[in-house]
Amino acid sequence: MSRSLALTAAAALTCSLLTPAAQAQDRSKEQTTETAQAQPSDSAPAEKPVWRAPFGGTFTAGAAFATDYSYRGISQTQRQVAFQPTITYETAPFIEQVPLSLYVGAWASNVYYPGTNTAAEIDTYGGFRYKGFDGKFTADLGIIRYNYPGSTGTLYYDFNEFGLVLGYDFGAVQLSGAIRYSPNFFANSGNAWYKWAQATVPLPFIDFKLFNEPVTAKLFGTIGNQYVERYVNYGIPNDNYWDWQLGVTVTVYGVDLTLAYIGTNIDVAGCLNTMNCEDRVIFSLSKTF
Repeated sequence: MSRSLALTAAAALTCSLLTPAAQAQDRSKEQTTETAQAQPSDSAPAEKPVWRAPFGGTFTAGAAFATDYSYRGISQTQRQVAFQPTITYETAPFIEQVPLSLYVGAWASNVYYPGTNTAAEIDTYGGFRYKGFDGKFTADLGIIRYNYPGSTGTLYYDFNEFGLVLGYDFGAVQLSGAIRYSPNFFANSGNAWYKWAQATVPLPFIDFKLFNEPVTAKLFGTIGNQYVERYVNYGIPNDNYWDWQLGVTVTVYGVDLTLAYIGTNIDVAGCLNTMNCEDRVIFSLSKTF
C-alpha cells in the first residue's frame, strides 16, 4: 500500500524491521486528493496566480486543507485532517520558440505514523516542463525527494522518485497520465513503479458569477496502479494494488473546493487491520496565491 499502510505497517513492522510507516494521498504532488493535491501536480495545469521572480521567472505558492492526506489511496494521517503548503519557482522559457522551462519547489504535509517520531513530510522537487500547442499540451520530466524529518535512519523512510507526466487539454475533456519510478521506495522496499491516468471534464453549465466573482466546476476521475518490489516492507499484501478517485471541484473566489470519493482494492486485513485503505470521501479546500 502506500505509506499510510506503511504507516500502520510502521506499527506492525516496527516489531520486525524497526518499522516501515504509513501512507496516504499523491501531490502533487500528484494532487490534494491526489488530484486536488498536490504535490507537484500531475494534471495539466490551469491558469493560476503567479508573482514575478528573479531572472524572468515566476513564483507560485499555495496551501490546502484536507480532511485526510491520502497518498495513492492510503491515508497518511490515520484519516485525520492535513494542512499542505507549497511553493514553486519556474524559469522563463529558455528559448522563445521552444516553450521549455525549469522548475523547483517544495511541498509539505503533516503525517501521523503511530510509534514513530515522524510528524511531517517535506518534499522537494524539480524538473523540466514543456508547454506546446498554445499551452494545451504539457510534458513534465522531474524528480521528487520525499523527506520525513524526525524519523530514524533505520526506518529508511526518505526516498527519491523520478516521473514523466503528459497532459493534453481537448477543451471538452483534459486527459493526463504519468509513470513514476523509485529505485528504492519508502521503507527500503526496493524498486517501485506507479502509473496513473486522469480525465477532467469542465462543467460549462456551472459558469456564473457570485457577487461579481466567477464560479466554475469540473469533474475528474483517476485510476492508478502501485507496484512495490519488497511489498512486505511497504506493508501491503501483494506486490501491487489499484487506487482510484472520482470527484468534483468547484472554484469560487479563487478557492478550489474539492469533494472526492477515494479507494483502493486492499481490504482491511491487507491494510494491517486498519481502515486506512478503505473507500472514503475526502473534502479539501485549496488556494493558489
